Amino acid sequence: MKDFRISKAFISFFVSLHPKKTNKIMKKLIRTTILLAFTLLTITTACGSNEIAPEKKPTPKPNTTPIEEGVKYVGGDISLLPKYEQAHAIYKDKGTPTSPLALFKKAGWNTMRLRLFVNPADYQGADRDANACQDFAYILPLAKQIKAAGFKILLDFHYSDTWADPGKQWTPKAWASLNDAQLAAKVKTYTAEVLKKMKENGVSPELIQTGNEISYGMLWGVNKASAKVCYPTSPQENWTRFTQLLRAATTACREVCPKAKIILHTERVSTSQQHDNANYQALMNFYQQMQLAKIDYDIIGLSYYPYFHGSMNELDAAISRLEQAFANKNIMLVETGYPYKWAVGGSTFDYSNQYPYSLQGQQRFTSDLVTMLKSHKHVTGLFWWWPEFNAFNTQMSNWYNAPLFDSERGEATPALYELKKFVE
Repeated sequence: MKDFRISKAFISFFVSLHPKKTNKIMKKLIRTTILLAFTLLTITTACGSNEIAPEKKPTPKPNTTPIEEGVKYVGGDISLLPKYEQAHAIYKDKGTPTSPLALFKKAGWNTMRLRLFVNPADYQGADRDANACQDFAYILPLAKQIKAAGFKILLDFHYSDTWADPGKQWTPKAWASLNDAQLAAKVKTYTAEVLKKMKENGVSPELIQTGNEISYGMLWGVNKASAKVCYPTSPQENWTRFTQLLRAATTACREVCPKAKIILHTERVSTSQQHDNANYQALMNFYQQMQLAKIDYDIIGLSYYPYFHGSMNELDAAISRLEQAFANKNIMLVETGYPYKWAVGGSTFDYSNQYPYSLQGQQRFTSDLVTMLKSHKHVTGLFWWWPEFNAFNTQMSNWYNAPLFDSERGEATPALYELKKFVE
């Protein structure tokens, strides 16, 4: 806007010509000038330039608000329940046969976790596992059962045809030929399609994990030689690629299920058993990378298996570090478990002196875990992994020993009932 002030030179000239009329005329002139300036300013502000600014759609802001206080989730990953039911496993509640979902509800659980693989039939690796069978056609009927029984759903995207964890994050066979940009587009499309189908079927998830135990990234490629892993010491370009893929996934979640909370799931919670995690370096580096890349998520998800991760004190300290560094994020323990009879195969830490491998030992572990988690105000979720494992009355193997049913009797273990105290 131009300057409409009256110059001192003009005023001096006018006064010299009309000294007697100066005061009266000057007052009138100043009022007129001010009115003219205000009118021009109003017109200029209203009209602006000749160019019309294009209409822009508002960009959704990342949801960085922690879950409301008092809202807590407790349950388990029951992704293999249909297999046990098909095999006629008998589940008992204090001696009485019952539906496992009815029992979980009675025991105070409120949320169930479901894992999802892209196309498990495509995986032909030497470590192929029949338990990694959950494609969309498999999980949809189970999701309907879960919702009908009154539970919420935590959906766990593996973005792989088989188990995804820190040791392997293999790209699905159908996506193997895609370049990085195409892969990101595919992740977004696939995530959106799954969520839309769930929404159409009335089973929208309340919680969504975009990747499973992604401490070292996801969608590495198809073999170790070319794997694009994200260790703390990996090139930044690997992390940039990873966060682009993750951003594609979280964007789809926000677009299709805007009310759902997004979880980023890692498992670097031990300093004694995980040797790249001194002073929780690997754990903190992961979420710092997410912060640097401005990844939109709500919840820090963790795994904790004492027989791999060490004492509960280490988890306690890890949570404290996370609460301090990422105060706008809530925290969930999305996987845990402890044996009720003998050690889990491959165990690297023996906790049996404090928590014997017995029904009572498992219950005491669960009780102490609940107490510790409740001491952290940011912790809002607790999920037991594979609680439904139950070989009773079946021909199935009973090798796994950290579920919440006794495979010799079909009886719920005392720890199952202990979990509800987390939400009380």
